[in-house]
Amino acid sequence: MESQVMTNPEEIAKLYRELSLFPSLSRADVGPVVTSQYGGKYSNIYTEWSQRDLERNENVKFCRQYIVFHDDKSVVYSGASGNCTEIKGEVLSKDSPSGEMKAVVRECTVKGEEKQFLEIWSKNIKMKSINLTALKKHGKVYEDEQFGSLVWSHSETHLLYVAEKKRPETKSFFQTELPELSSIEDEEETLRVEKKDTVKGEQFVYYEDWGEALVGKSCPVLCVLDIEGDNVSMLEGVPDSISPGQAFWAPGDTGVVFVGWWHEPFRLGLKYCPNRRSSLFYVDLTGGKCEQLSSDTSAVYSPRLSPDQCRIVYLECSVYGPHMQCCKLCMYDWYTKKTSVIVDIVGRPREDGFTGIYSSQLSPQCWSADSQRVVVACPQRSRKDLLVVDTSTGSITCLTAKSEIGNWCLLNIERDLMVVSCSSPNCPPSLRVGFLPGKDSQEEVVWVTLEESQTLPDIDWQIKTFTPSGEQDNHQYPGINYEAVLMKPKEVKEGVKLPLIVFPHGGPHSVIVAEWILSTSVLCRMGFGVLLVNYRGSLGFGQDSILSLLGNVGSQDVMDVQCAVESVLLDDEFDRQKVAVSGGSHGGFLACHLIGQYPGFYKACVARNPVINLASMIGSTDIPDWCIVEAGYDYSPDCLPDPAVWEQMLNKSPIKYVPQVCLCKSQVHTSNFTAVVGVYNVSSCLIKVWTPVLLTLGEDDKRVPSKQGIEYYKALKAKQIPVRLLWYPGNNHSLSKVDAESDGFMNISLWIIQHLSL
Repeated sequence: MESQVMTNPEEIAKLYRELSLFPSLSRADVGPVVTSQYGGKYSNIYTEWSQRDLERNENVKFCRQYIVFHDDKSVVYSGASGNCTEIKGEVLSKDSPSGEMKAVVRECTVKGEEKQFLEIWSKNIKMKSINLTALKKHGKVYEDEQFGSLVWSHSETHLLYVAEKKRPETKSFFQTELPELSSIEDEEETLRVEKKDTVKGEQFVYYEDWGEALVGKSCPVLCVLDIEGDNVSMLEGVPDSISPGQAFWAPGDTGVVFVGWWHEPFRLGLKYCPNRRSSLFYVDLTGGKCEQLSSDTSAVYSPRLSPDQCRIVYLECSVYGPHMQCCKLCMYDWYTKKTSVIVDIVGRPREDGFTGIYSSQLSPQCWSADSQRVVVACPQRSRKDLLVVDTSTGSITCLTAKSEIGNWCLLNIERDLMVVSCSSPNCPPSLRVGFLPGKDSQEEVVWVTLEESQTLPDIDWQIKTFTPSGEQDNHQYPGINYEAVLMKPKEVKEGVKLPLIVFPHGGPHSVIVAEWILSTSVLCRMGFGVLLVNYRGSLGFGQDSILSLLGNVGSQDVMDVQCAVESVLLDDEFDRQKVAVSGGSHGGFLACHLIGQYPGFYKACVARNPVINLASMIGSTDIPDWCIVEAGYDYSPDCLPDPAVWEQMLNKSPIKYVPQVCLCKSQVHTSNFTAVVGVYNVSSCLIKVWTPVLLTLGEDDKRVPSKQGIEYYKALKAKQIPVRLLWYPGNNHSLSKVDAESDGFMNISLWIIQHLSL
C-alpha cells in the first residue's frame, strides 16, 4: 500500500531542526505601573524563554521585554521593547518590589574555579557583587523549583535565599601538612583552627540527597543577606529534622515562612512527588522561634502570600499514596491563625465540569489585586485551563472553557493583569496578556497577543473519549471514562492509510494535555498518526480515576490503551498493520506490557527509561514507595515487602512477558489474540510473534535506574528478539539534554520506519 511518510533521514533532520526553532516560555514578571508625561499608564513585562540550539547542543535561555499601555481593566496598546538577549550565567534573578533594584545569583568560572556571586543592580549600575563561594558560609545556592527561593524583603533591605548547608572540610587520617610558620604560637593557633574546621576520617561518608533532578541537594538552609552590611547569615531555629524551602518573608518582615520536609528516617525522591510529609512553618527573626502553621500529617507545597499580606494559600495532599493526585487548596489566615479548605478533593467530575485541582505548583503570583481570588492553571481532563477560585465562597470559574486552545499556563498576575503562555498540538507557545474580570462580572477575558506563534495548518487534532465496557470496567470505581489526543496530517492522499504511533504517558498519575510537543508535531508532519492516551489513573479526571489504577497497573492501564487504539483503528484512515508504540518511564512500562500481552499487534516498540521489573527496581530507585503503592499495597519506610508482595510486583511487571513475546501463534490465548489481530491464523506455528524493541537509557537516571532497561535488553537478547539500546551519559530520567533528545528522536523515527516497513 502506498505511503506518504517521510523516510529520508536528512529530510527528517531538516524538519526537526525547523520545528525546534520554536521557543517556550518559562517566566514573566510585571513591572510597576508607570505614568507617562502625557498621563498614560504602562507596565513593562519581562519574559524568559528557552530554545534548543542544535549546534551548541544546549538549551539557550534568552529574555525579551514588552511594554503594555493600559487603564485599570483593559489593554490600550502593547508591543515588544527591543530584541531578545541571551542570558548567561544567571542562576536566579528577582526585581525588588519597587522595581528600583534587581538581585542576581550568578555562576561563573574565575581562574578555572567555579564560583557563585550575589549581585545587586540599581538602574544601570552594579552596586554590589558578593563572592558567596569565598565567604564559605554555605554551599551552592539552590536554583530549583522544589526548594529554591530568591525573595526581597518588603522593606527591600534584605534578600532571602536557600543554599546547601556548609559541610566541614575532611581529610585522611594519614594526610599531613607542614605550614610555613614564623613562631611556635602561630603553629599552635593553626592547629587549633585546623582541628575545629577539619574532620578526619569522613571523606567518604554517604550523604543522602533528594533524588532525581535534585542530586547533591541534601541539607538546605535559609540564608539572609543584609544588603547594606554585606553580611550573610543562616536563619536559626529551623528544626534539624526538616529540610526548608519555598521560603518567603512574613508580613511586616518579622520572620520567614517556608515549607519544611521531614527527612527522617531517610529522604525519598521529591521531584514530581509532592506527597512527601511536609508542613508550613514560620521562623521568627528576633527570637529564632519556629512555629508550625499546618498539620504534620499531610503534604503541603507552593504557599503564596496575598497582596494585602493577610492570607496564605497553599496546596495540600495526603502523604504517600499516588505521587501526583487531586489536591486541596487551603488558606491560612495570618491574623486569626485559622486554616480553611477552599477547594476540597474532587472524587468525580462535578456537573459544571470541574474535575479538581491537579498541580505541582501555583504561579509565583496567583492572587487577584483585591486579595479575594486565586488564579490556578491546571489540567481538566485532556486540557489545561485557567480557573479562578473565590477564596470566600470556594466557587470556581473557568476563564478558558470556550477556547479552542488546549493548553493555558499562568506565568504571572500583577494588579489583575495576567500574563499567560498558551499552545495547542498544532501551535507552538504564544505570549498573551489580559485583565482578570471583576469578582461578580460576567465579562470574558479579552486576550491581547504580545508574541504571536505560527500555527501549523497541516496538523489536525481532536480529543477522543472512551468508555470501558462492562468487563473492562473497574467494579470498585465504576463508570469512569478516559480520553486521548489524536493528531494526524490534515491532507492525506487518496488511497493512503496512515501508520499510527501510540504514546501512553508516564507517571502513571500524570496527563498529556492538548499542548505543543516537538516530537509528536514532527512525527505528524512526517505523515504519522499520533495517539496520546490518558488512560484511567491520569490526572484531571477526578481522584477516583487516580485511585482506580492502584493495584491494577499492567492490566487496567494496558487494557485502556489497547481499547483506545482499537477504537481509533475502526476509522479506515489508519493502517492496522502499521502500528507502533512508544513510551517513557511508566509509558515504557506500558509499551513493554502491550507487546507482551498483544503479541504481533505492534510492529515496533520504543521504551525510554522504562520500568521493567517492579521487584528489582525497589532497591535502587529514589522512589521505592512508588513500586509498593502502584502494586496495590500501603508503603511504610520501616517495613520491607513480604514474599507475597514481591511476587505481586513481579507479576505486574512486563519482564514476565519476555518468554511469551516469541511464542508460536498457536500458543497465544485465542480470546485475546483473535479479537485484536483477527487477520492472523492462530493455528499456524510457522512464524513466531515478536516485536523489535529500541531502548533509550539515561546513565544518571535515579528514578528508574538504567539497570531496569539493561535487564530487559539482556532478556530480549537471550530470546534473540531484535533489540537495540542507546546509552546517554550525563542524562537523567527525562533524557532532556539537547543532544540526547535530538539523537533519540532521529533513532526512534528511523526504528519505527524500519520495522513498519515504510
